[in-house]
Amino acid sequence: MAGRLLKVSSLATALFASSGFYLYNRQLDLNDLSIIRFGRAAATTAVISYDYLTAFKHVEYGTEEYWALKSKVHQRSAERLLDLCCANRGTFIKVGQHLGALDYLLPEEYTSTLKVLHSRAPQSCMEEIQQVIREDLGKELSELFVSFEEKPQGAASLAQVHKAVLYDGRTVAVKVQHPKVQRQSSKDIVVMEVLVRVVHWLFPDFAFMWLVEEAKKNMPLELDFLNEGHNAEKVANMLAHYPFLKIPMIHWDLSTKRILTMEFAEGGQVNDRDYMKKHSININEISENLGKMYSEMIFVHGFVHCDPHPGNVLVRKCPQSKKTEIVLLDHGLYQILQPDFRLDYCRLWQALIKGDISKVERYSRRLGAGDLYPLFACVLTARSWTAVNAGISSVPVTHTEDVEIRTNAALYLPQISDLLNRVPRQMLLLLKTNDLLRGIETTLQTRASSSSFINMSRCCIRAMARHKRSKAQSRRRHLQIQLAESLSLWRLTMRLLLPSSGSSQRPRSTLLGLCSNFNR
Repeated sequence: MAGRLLKVSSLATALFASSGFYLYNRQLDLNDLSIIRFGRAAATTAVISYDYLTAFKHVEYGTEEYWALKSKVHQRSAERLLDLCCANRGTFIKVGQHLGALDYLLPEEYTSTLKVLHSRAPQSCMEEIQQVIREDLGKELSELFVSFEEKPQGAASLAQVHKAVLYDGRTVAVKVQHPKVQRQSSKDIVVMEVLVRVVHWLFPDFAFMWLVEEAKKNMPLELDFLNEGHNAEKVANMLAHYPFLKIPMIHWDLSTKRILTMEFAEGGQVNDRDYMKKHSININEISENLGKMYSEMIFVHGFVHCDPHPGNVLVRKCPQSKKTEIVLLDHGLYQILQPDFRLDYCRLWQALIKGDISKVERYSRRLGAGDLYPLFACVLTARSWTAVNAGISSVPVTHTEDVEIRTNAALYLPQISDLLNRVPRQMLLLLKTNDLLRGIETTLQTRASSSSFINMSRCCIRAMARHKRSKAQSRRRHLQIQLAESLSLWRLTMRLLLPSSGSSQRPRSTLLGLCSNFNR
């Protein structure tokens, strides 16, 4: 027996040593191995799950001690999740960024912790960048560019951007994909799917399969930079009538699935109030213009840029005209809204703005919310049920209401998870987009101004009129629709010009007021 054990241990030692020698010679990063990435994710999931299962055993539910402990567990778990995303990088960072944008849907400890992932994305070394360019474009850097800055302008979860100068003197931004992301992404999503199913088995109220499904669908599109270039050109043509919008031009001869070369555009991030003040940029104008272009994308065209985090939305004074511009970057993730969905979404927002609860219920149900329509309205608008009943355009947002909604939303996590699994997949990216835009407005202190609601209403009216014209059978009917549209738009313009008569009283009821609706 001792001899056998000696032989087995000797064989194991030889295998281990030869494997180590092989990995050393290949200079293989252990982080590239699927078993390491899976093990790290599984261990983190196990530790977080164990913490939630055992932390509250000796604490009475509902007491101050319980809520204080729950906040600490949320914080510990969020920090462990952040460490996992930073260690596994790539797809994990992308999904972590998505979670960090789900304000009002996740506990504040998670969203505030995971938001830092936008500034903690990994960087590829210059040798890796040169290798990708060599493989995809077939030339060395020196053959393509007069100069190429080694330090990236910015690094994201899937790629990084370098400033370069072409031989004709034009300055460009070169977006280069991290070399390992393409290979790892499909395996990472499988890992996430397995672990989310395990967590759902342990905690039935945790139902986040919708997030994995979205990642599975969207990741291949985001990893195809030619698709991103086509999206950029499409939205530039679609919104060409907005002189304040700048979409960098694509250099197709220097672009592939892993490389996107575009016109270089400088500017400050849209949430940088100090930059705007320094460059005499009107904050209210920026906020209003951002609302205009997104309302048109969503309600009129149904082609929506779904990643408007501050790093992708720059503001600047145009070097030529000196007028204020919004520069929209990163066009990899768009949502195409089906016509019936888009029209019901238009009708729902019109009802929310006016406080028409019967229509709020009708169109929320048509969009899949079912009996959870009050919660759906609150999640969509990030307003209290009292404010929704009054019409969200007539009741101002207060910081107190925001804090109360965020706090009480934790009580409805099971219902929120159920809701997100019910609604059409198109709705999920719209909710993410809403949260990102709302975050920008909150930072700029321009959230839910009367002009933003009027611009939304204007786009809804145009969308509904366009739909009716497509169904009209006669010129007379076309003319009637056009006149009705013009009259409605004129009324909105008058409303914008006249002083608001909306109530200034703060709504007192929050999501807690939904209990009676859930119990019907």
